[in-house]
Amino acid sequence: MTGLPLVLVAHGSRNPAAASVAGGIAAAVALREPDLDVRVCFVDVHGPTVEETVADLPGAVVVPAFLAAGYHVRVDLPARLAACGAGHFPLTAALGVAAGTPGTEPDPSVLAAAWARLADAGHEPGDAVVLAAAGSSDARAVAQVRGAARALGAAAGRRVRVGFAATGAPEVSALVEALRRAGERRVAVASWLLAPGVFADRLRRSGAEVVAEPLGVHEHVVDAVVRRYRSVAGVVRDVA
Repeated sequence: MTGLPLVLVAHGSRNPAAASVAGGIAAAVALREPDLDVRVCFVDVHGPTVEETVADLPGAVVVPAFLAAGYHVRVDLPARLAACGAGHFPLTAALGVAAGTPGTEPDPSVLAAAWARLADAGHEPGDAVVLAAAGSSDARAVAQVRGAARALGAAAGRRVRVGFAATGAPEVSALVEALRRAGERRVAVASWLLAPGVFADRLRRSGAEVVAEPLGVHEHVVDAVVRRYRSVAGVVRDVA
């Protein structure tokens, strides 16, 4: 694949393992598409920044490595790109949200990665399932997480509840405790987090019998990134 570079934008973390996930996803994309210029940048905590990364590029397809479209995806990132020439940097939907839909449906590949991580962690049929996200003060981002929980429930065969590791209620450990008081024998926590860090650590301390790892450099996550790039880059080339 040749053409516009791909810029993968992650949040940033003081945990080096989180930055390595973004770099690992980019490296996996580059292995699949050896002619593609793939770059990684961050919106917070550390660099390289968005502005530094696109400074020498006449254009790029920008993929936000976020699982919901909160402040950074809807406000911060578009403003930064606008300062760099927004018309030359098409921005895809947040990675966890189905591309091309204005609603709350999750990206099917990212959802498949979450289900695979949960299965790897030891989920059993009949387990109560909690989908755990970082949380957001943005109602639309929270609605997108709840949409992912509904879709995950179809795979689990029962309702999946949503818990939050940081912003919002119920907090994951409180929800796990409530489910156990309600008579659930086992509780499994599915991760709606992309990378390790303080939020993932909180999930491990939630008291659940099963806690999935963050999505990380999963082949289905890489699928989602490549598909988003192709869907936007092809249109931009056709217009050009």
